[in-house]
Amino acid sequence: MTKEKGIPQIRFSGFTDTWEQREVSNVAMISTGGTPSTAINEYWNPKQVPWLSSGEVHKKYITYTDDKISNEGLNHSSARMIKQNSVLIALAGQGKTRGTVAINRISLSTNQSIAAMTFAPDICPEFVFSNLESRYDELRKVSSGDGTRGGLNKQLVSEIQIPYTSLNEQRKIGQFFTHLDRLITLHQRKYDKLTKVKKAMLEKMFPKNGSLYPEIRFKGFTDAWEQRKLEEVITVGNGMDYKHLSEGDIPVYGTGGYMLSVDKALSYDKDAIGIGRKGTIDKPYVLKAPFWTVDTLFYCIPKEDYSLDFVYCIFQNVNWKEKDESTGVPSLSKVNINSTDVKVPTLAEQEKIGAYFAQLDNLITLHQRKLEKLKNIKKACLEKMFV
Repeated sequence: MTKEKGIPQIRFSGFTDTWEQREVSNVAMISTGGTPSTAINEYWNPKQVPWLSSGEVHKKYITYTDDKISNEGLNHSSARMIKQNSVLIALAGQGKTRGTVAINRISLSTNQSIAAMTFAPDICPEFVFSNLESRYDELRKVSSGDGTRGGLNKQLVSEIQIPYTSLNEQRKIGQFFTHLDRLITLHQRKYDKLTKVKKAMLEKMFPKNGSLYPEIRFKGFTDAWEQRKLEEVITVGNGMDYKHLSEGDIPVYGTGGYMLSVDKALSYDKDAIGIGRKGTIDKPYVLKAPFWTVDTLFYCIPKEDYSLDFVYCIFQNVNWKEKDESTGVPSLSKVNINSTDVKVPTLAEQEKIGAYFAQLDNLITLHQRKLEKLKNIKKACLEKMFV
């Protein structure tokens, strides 16, 4: 069973019929919108009718619009009311907008850069939406122009071929991808929320300029933090060339995860902070021992009485881009790292702060991995569940 025969590679139990292809014009009513004159206040106030711009199509499931027009504006422009659960496609946009699809969960009007497909009763909108979402590159290529310029139009949309199977199978597939999208959105929101929490807490749990006391700290800690240079806190080392090494079990940071075998005496046996010497200089990360680093990375090992997790927080709080020493490829030097001013508390408080942020990082990584896994599942299913 192959896609060429009109049968998807994966399908729900009980469905065996061969799929067909139908032109959008044969199964949907297609309409485009309009924009009331902005020179006439009465067309935009009072805010009565949801009005969607093409830049909002990225919301995918439209439950609100950023703007509204008045009933008067609706009646005196090309804007038309679109029934809920229509499939919307952005017609224009020099960036990523053109070819993006959405499904409206509310009745609304749109601007002229959106075409709405309102389907016949034997077509499940969620089924079509999922199919067209997976065909983004194809939709951009059929745009008028050379695929990079120009845009889609009502005629081109009407000629799009969409798969057709029984309504029950369409609904099963549509529900499956709708559920998957909800899970992706859930983990995306959790990930975004946690990253915002981390950013806020990095600001509040470290003293601001001119102060030796953080805004928020753990119970029992009241002493002022002490001013230090980073050279008092860490030992900075240079990475080395790795091309002469053979394959093995030691990770070489900066090579995309490629593993190489090195003399154990030459690999680093203490966890450290890695930061770019050239190129990306503002994305520090933890290096787990044993490791080897390439010559475009520095490794920074905390000295005695300094917590690795806390020092990692320090590195994330420094604006390394401001320390760029090159007019070309961004670069850092040992001197610049070592001379950076930082503030540190007692080891006990460092460990509390470090443990808090390590736990937060673990949660962020967890949701990031789940998000990536769900997106990969969706991509694979979109390829295998449609013909």
